[in-house]
Amino acid sequence: MDQTTPQLRCSVGVTAYNEEANIGRLLDALLSQQLRVVDISEIIVVASGCTDNTIPIVESFVARDPRIRLFVQPKREGKTAAVNVFLSNAVEDICVLESGDTIPHPEAVEHMVRMFADPAVGMTGAHKTPVNTPDHLVGLFTHLRLRLEHQLCLEIPRLGEMIAFRKVFDHIPPDVAMDEAFVEALVVQRGMQVRYAPDAVVYNTGPDTVSDWVRQRRRNHAGHLYLKSKYGYAVSSIQNTRVAKVALKEIWGAVRLVWTLFLLAVLELWSRLLGWYDFAIKKDRHVVWDMAWSQKVDVEAERAHTAADDDLRPTAVAGPRAR
Repeated sequence: MDQTTPQLRCSVGVTAYNEEANIGRLLDALLSQQLRVVDISEIIVVASGCTDNTIPIVESFVARDPRIRLFVQPKREGKTAAVNVFLSNAVEDICVLESGDTIPHPEAVEHMVRMFADPAVGMTGAHKTPVNTPDHLVGLFTHLRLRLEHQLCLEIPRLGEMIAFRKVFDHIPPDVAMDEAFVEALVVQRGMQVRYAPDAVVYNTGPDTVSDWVRQRRRNHAGHLYLKSKYGYAVSSIQNTRVAKVALKEIWGAVRLVWTLFLLAVLELWSRLLGWYDFAIKKDRHVVWDMAWSQKVDVEAERAHTAADDDLRPTAVAGPRAR
């Protein structure tokens, strides 16, 4: 690490309920984060009412690395209670909170926490990326929803699954179900900025059945409505005008794609008909090609020109945007 660069230290919290299938890989991913200006001081796992092998797996990591600490809640009390255990034991002023059913990209923590070099920043959030197959209907729903959410976050962040924040509070009220949204509300009320880190990718698995999809979306929306009703804060995903604007952009993109595919099919069909005419009627085998002269260019120069155009396009970064 460059000694002239200030080091940003953070505490990482993981909430887990029966995560034996994923918790080991998650801890491995956190321990192997590629860090430059960021340092992970500790990783606190809060296991809530686990009845599987989550606790033994975490204990094996505790024995390997002193940075990992385990707190066990004998019964399941909800995610907010687990987050409060993390908050009461975290030693750093910058906290990273991650769900136990996710996996962070190797540079996710770096991309999120480095934003706190700006003292105006109070919260950052990762780019949620599904690992479900889009080959069935519910998996496709998950991909489309998170794509829309990503576009919405580029305008006004709506953060979840993996967030980082300044510890400007010591607990979350027990009646709050949507902990990430409440943290967002607290940060905004204190006059700090909420920023989206699109390069900080976190992988998660969405619902695979219609009933699970409805169950998840139902509880999330109810929690957001409660937050707005009691605490007066509306997350961007329940601001219907903004959601509709983003959705219409995606719909227009889909219409353009269908139209483009239709034109491509017509052009290909016409070209094949002409080819059949040459072969069957004109008996022209095109031994000497009728050249497509627009292809006769300096390929390397054209590639460099295209790359330069890509660099000039606006990048999907909402970092400087204030709430």
